[in-house]
Amino acid sequence: MMIQEAKTIRDRLLADRRWLHAHAETGFDLRETKRYVRKRLTDMGYTPKDCGRCGLIADIGNGEKTFLLRADMDALPIQEESGLDFAAPHGNMHACGHDLHTAMLLGAAQLLKDHEAELKGRVRLLFQSAEELLAGAADMIAHGALKGVDAAMMIHATVGPLPVGTAIVCSPGVSAPGADFFTITVHGKSCHGSAPQNGVDPILAAAHLVVAIQSIQTRELGLEDQAVLTIGSIQGGTAANVIADTVTLQGSLRAMDERVRQRLKERLVEISQGISAVLGAQAKVTFDSGCPCLKNDANVSASVTNTVKTMLGADHAFTTVELSPNGKPTAGGSEDFAYVSQQIPAVMVALAAGDPGYPLHHPQVRFDEDALPYGAAIYAKAAMDWLQ
Repeated sequence: MMIQEAKTIRDRLLADRRWLHAHAETGFDLRETKRYVRKRLTDMGYTPKDCGRCGLIADIGNGEKTFLLRADMDALPIQEESGLDFAAPHGNMHACGHDLHTAMLLGAAQLLKDHEAELKGRVRLLFQSAEELLAGAADMIAHGALKGVDAAMMIHATVGPLPVGTAIVCSPGVSAPGADFFTITVHGKSCHGSAPQNGVDPILAAAHLVVAIQSIQTRELGLEDQAVLTIGSIQGGTAANVIADTVTLQGSLRAMDERVRQRLKERLVEISQGISAVLGAQAKVTFDSGCPCLKNDANVSASVTNTVKTMLGADHAFTTVELSPNGKPTAGGSEDFAYVSQQIPAVMVALAAGDPGYPLHHPQVRFDEDALPYGAAIYAKAAMDWLQ
């Protein structure tokens, strides 16, 4: 059984995960992480290749069909408060489990090497940067990461009440919303706070914008339109008695339907510019990074579901339809693997990795490392089964 084989390399999985965790890096700046992953793959006999700004790919096997396994490597700019002996000390933190994903895929690389003679095609291992920026997948795709690839899967560790090692395979359809990060820059006219008639107050305009933007959700979308729009940052002004010249708002929007996502973007621009103009100010809306909706392919989902149910048993392997009310996705987090899913058949798998009392992206979140062998085994076996 692949699970038993994965458990025999548990110490190696732990060592990889803990090194990656202690050396957390963010975005596209993953020099130490990439160097570590490259060496581990090379030591196993792979020939890893650079792909994009800071990604790696490595292939194993031969044949007409190619199945891609993806792991993200980047952390978050969070000061860790987990209390772990191997906590990152420098202001970055693997608070979303990407260190687990990378360690699992390195484990799968070893398992696939052990079973190389049995492969009925090719497996591509993809180690990606900048997932948290929703920018890394598109970058690697633009540099040929999907060339010759027929299908793909990814694993994401999650925290919650399910037993460690339980796998949840996304059912066909959308499982993660499309997303966009945006910046609204409101330009006014600075003046002394005692004479507001001599200037244009961008803070006042920004305050009206925050309220008005929420009306898109509450008054322009119906019950069937799953979407959320958040203003997460407002910056402006330097003194209590000075009307500022500029205010910057930053936020994000997410939607389970691409048409709704586009509508949100259009209305965000119209409302920002319109309200600012009424108050004498000017607004510019810039969309920074983002990703489309993540679509799960029926055939790939069925194949991976069969793999995990056979491997783990029906009480430790589920589909999202089996767990979600009415079969609809309830999580709001976006995932830039969506770019892969828009181009080739793909599926996302969630892996239960503990219930620590803190959510993903929290400075005190801790994952259960017992999940590592399960992830490595699922990666390897799912690829082998799909190639049959």
